[in-house]
Amino acid sequence: MRHNKKFNHLGRQKGHRESLLANLAISLIEHKRITTTTAKAKELRKYIEPLLTRAKDKDEAKLMNNYRVVFSYLQNKKAVTELFKVIGEKIADRPGGYTRIIKTGFRANDAAEMCFIELVDFNEKMLKDSTPKKATKTRRSRKKAQPAVEAPAAESTEVATTEAE
Repeated sequence: MRHNKKFNHLGRQKGHRESLLANLAISLIEHKRITTTTAKAKELRKYIEPLLTRAKDKDEAKLMNNYRVVFSYLQNKKAVTELFKVIGEKIADRPGGYTRIIKTGFRANDAAEMCFIELVDFNEKMLKDSTPKKATKTRRSRKKAQPAVEAPAAESTEVATTEAE
């Protein structure tokens, strides 16, 4: 029985699952957006959000310990450096919810539900859309437009030019 076993095992043994999540986390840190299955993305979100919280903590007393803890999960110096220098600075004022999962449909060969997971503060298109928009005017029906009356002065000049010729 699987009472109180709340996380998805992803059909893998413990070591394989940890390696998979670490590799997905490294890819997410490097590329800021990755495409994967929805089940893996949901597990990755649980895996990486505590690491992102450690990366944004700038307390000098905790900084070296946070580096060591994050490195014990990821085992990649470039990813840890990127996480603390670039990503940690950008998410410093965000209280949580550092990742976004957007479903993209089903994979063709096995019909697995696919999505992409991205870091919220690094999607420039979504950040531009989040700016407040101007209130749009409501469309109102117009009364039948009055036909334009031609000015008599315009006709007289045309007639005068034709007579001169």
